Amino acid sequence: MRRLLPAPETPASPTGPDVDLDAAYAYPTEVVDAGRAWVRANMVASLDGAAQAGDGLSAGLSSPGDKRIFGVLRALADVVLVGASTVRNEGYRPPRPNPAYAPAREAAGRPPVPVIAIVSRSLELDFSAPLFTEAVVPTVVLTGPDADPDRLARARKVADVVVAGEPGTQGADPGAALDALAARGWTRILTEGGPYLLGQLVAEGRLDELCLTIGPLLLGGAATRITNGGAPEVPQSMNLHTLLEEDGFLFARYVRSLAGPAAG
Repeated sequence: MRRLLPAPETPASPTGPDVDLDAAYAYPTEVVDAGRAWVRANMVASLDGAAQAGDGLSAGLSSPGDKRIFGVLRALADVVLVGASTVRNEGYRPPRPNPAYAPAREAAGRPPVPVIAIVSRSLELDFSAPLFTEAVVPTVVLTGPDADPDRLARARKVADVVVAGEPGTQGADPGAALDALAARGWTRILTEGGPYLLGQLVAEGRLDELCLTIGPLLLGGAATRITNGGAPEVPQSMNLHTLLEEDGFLFARYVRSLAGPAAG
């Protein structure tokens, strides 16, 4: 893997990776250490903007480099925020401790693995799945005040349930969900989608960073974009922080300007 931007001072080594991914994707400590949530999204798309391959899953757009970055982003995060449909469709399983990151996480008083936090209005989740029965740290379920009482009671038996939103709202309120996670000290928030959840975060102005893998594929058709929802009142401007490349895949990191307004 080679770094295109910022331009490296020395040429990339032809023998193997020369990019320090931990440094390239480090969270802004001046923000997260101050207690504010930093919301990072990790998404993948084709050249023509498809967020899913022909099978309806994102895995068909991935690459070995994308998977390495995926692992680093998870290892650096406190919590992974994900929509219930993505959990079902992508077959989510609980994260396992990464020995390379365990000492630093323990020294910082952070959980040994990122917490999986699922946003679900209907609570139509398989509570017998490993994501609930084999999690190193309890899986969090974020739902709204209109959740079905019976499903809510069942969820509370196997998960850490957070009701995010005011009575009368539909489903979990994205802003309230992020604030609830940050209140627990989980300020490094990584969302892996899907497109509907990411669309909500963009519409609410709560996305600080987008890590986007662009695969060298033209899929055509009418596939969903990486965001699928309402638009923000004002389009959000992002700065290109880092651009990496491997085997034709581009790995872009776009960041909200720290000099701009701090959402939330």
